[in-house]
Amino acid sequence: MKSRKPSIPYIIWMVVFTMIPIIMIGFTAFTDKQGNFSLNAFTKAFFYTNVFVKSLWIALISTAICLLLAYPLAFLITRMKHSSQNTVIMLLMIPMWMNFLLRIYAWVTLLQKNGPIDMALSMLGIHGSYIGNSAAVVLGMVYEYLPFMVLPIYTVMSKIDNGLIEAAQDLGSNNFAVFKKVIAPLSLPGIISGITMVFVPSASTFLVAQYLGGTDDIMIGDVIDKIFWTDQNTGAAISLILMVLIFVFLVIMNLFGDEEAIA
Repeated sequence: MKSRKPSIPYIIWMVVFTMIPIIMIGFTAFTDKQGNFSLNAFTKAFFYTNVFVKSLWIALISTAICLLLAYPLAFLITRMKHSSQNTVIMLLMIPMWMNFLLRIYAWVTLLQKNGPIDMALSMLGIHGSYIGNSAAVVLGMVYEYLPFMVLPIYTVMSKIDNGLIEAAQDLGSNNFAVFKKVIAPLSLPGIISGITMVFVPSASTFLVAQYLGGTDDIMIGDVIDKIFWTDQNTGAAISLILMVLIFVFLVIMNLFGDEEAIA
């Protein structure tokens, strides 16, 4: 019988930093300020339905754009020499070593009026507002989370046996057929992992909309961050609802993964 001692630190970590906070959030959400059972916090939470919908919509758009950019990029990386692959992956990872807020500030500087992008486009006769709107929020999301989409797809693609591709070509399949019948199905687990890793933080993030968005672009994470200072019960209820929505999304993603495994 194998010893379970190596798993003890992991269990302790999960209990202290995952289970206890979730229990505390649940307790706070179902009580009032006096600690008595109450559903009033959930009633207040549903006042933010529009913010929930917009947050999930922006997260979906950001995730879709990340997938469209990351998939061909990951495929191109797998076609490079091994040393070149390591270099490109390193370049993708370098921005992630910087503070999250500093990266947002960088985009504020780039997109603001009379900033580098505004000045460059003005010289070409293109004028517009590049910050304070949903497009800027999506751009910030894509920039922040694109590596989380590239890495799992690249990892799965790099493990695809070239013999399968060569066999498909030998049987008369053209490049499109090889992609459709071999590469795409085998890379699906990476796609699912990437979608999960991008959508979950995108749906719950804050600060991005505060700095890059307008007054109508507030995300649910920003609401939770602000409301917790004045009404912890409602903030906990909103957090719990968001947690349930994300859990449902993860279940759906796992179902897709299970179907692919069965296929």
